[in-house]
Amino acid sequence: MNRVVFREVEGRSGSYYALLGGIAVVLLAGLGAAFYIELHGQYVTGMSNQVPWGIPHVFAIFLIVAASGALNVASVGSVFGRIIYKPMARLSGLLAFALMAGGLAILVLDLGRPDRLIVAMTHYNFKSVFVWNINFYMVFFAVIAAYLWAMMDWRLDRYAKPIGFFAFVWRLALTTCTGWVFGLIVARQAWDAAVMAPMFIIMSFAYGTAFFILVLLAAYGWTGRPLGDAVVRRLKNLLAIFVCAALYFTAVQHLTNAYATEHHGVTRFILFEGGVYTAVFWLGQVLLGAVFPLFLLWYPAMAGSRQAIGFACLFVLLGGLSQMYVTIVGGLAYPLILFPGMEVSSSFLDGQVASYVPSLAEILLGIGGIAIAMFMVALVVKFLRVLPLSLADEVADPHHRNPAAKSEEGAEDVAQTPQAA
Repeated sequence: MNRVVFREVEGRSGSYYALLGGIAVVLLAGLGAAFYIELHGQYVTGMSNQVPWGIPHVFAIFLIVAASGALNVASVGSVFGRIIYKPMARLSGLLAFALMAGGLAILVLDLGRPDRLIVAMTHYNFKSVFVWNINFYMVFFAVIAAYLWAMMDWRLDRYAKPIGFFAFVWRLALTTCTGWVFGLIVARQAWDAAVMAPMFIIMSFAYGTAFFILVLLAAYGWTGRPLGDAVVRRLKNLLAIFVCAALYFTAVQHLTNAYATEHHGVTRFILFEGGVYTAVFWLGQVLLGAVFPLFLLWYPAMAGSRQAIGFACLFVLLGGLSQMYVTIVGGLAYPLILFPGMEVSSSFLDGQVASYVPSLAEILLGIGGIAIAMFMVALVVKFLRVLPLSLADEVADPHHRNPAAKSEEGAEDVAQTPQAA
């Protein structure tokens, strides 16, 4: 019976320090952008009273949603007992923690007055879905920290499964609440939909799995540790299923809006008449974020290529950013329907599509959030035993068969069951 041995990444090479340095430069650029916006005020951004949530919110919500989905691998291993995923549970938990930290850092730095966060932490309006989310985020950090501790300390190993089950339920509730941020705002025609909650859950599965595969491929490729085809194949198939499901929920959302008369206007706007939002929807969200990845993941000539799988994951993430852009910015740009059935005209741009052009500072702030998450992952794997020394098929795959044993007639097939070190 093979044991999975966990070891820290040595992290003494010039390449490792170059990686940390490159990520740190992007991170500092994001912090500089936040300071610039804080110093001059939000008038230096493209945001306005009509579009108060811009590119920083696109990145922030994207990372928060992806954080929930990044815990998929750990959940499948602990909750559903899939042995092949258990050796990767530590990395899954770490990535979920880091992505959530990166997303929330963007939100805090984009407040304009970060010190006002103290008010939100000391005065609660429990009728507000935003307050619900703050509590969900804080508990998420605590649960993931406890989950990682239980997995990494053999004395607490018996608590890993119940904590993992609680983490699974909590992240579903968290992502549902994030979807409700939009689905419960009935004044916005593009958001007022019950399907937002389950759609955000399945989107989190797709984005989080794509992030996890990219980090896994990079970590094992750069450290020279064995990574078996069985692991990559399982993760690749999971990603393809999640991408299909996300595309399905997107279709359901727009078909439902096309059926309801009150949503006809916003449906035409997003799908046909929205200019940049229509282009981002069809080219970014649908083509780049779904069609291309599915082609790379399922086309027989490319299905086994790790490079193709890596590109598919990258396209899924770019498609996710496109989807968040269309959902958040496109939903805000479409005018509020103040008087249904009436034409509205005033000096306050009522009834007009709002203009939004993101500034460089906003883009740097958003990318800086991703850099925070990646810097955390790259640093932690150097000091904590997160990565297994080997994820080769004979170690990770319980159904792997020894070629020598297969050649012996009548040999008994013994499943290799990895155990956490």
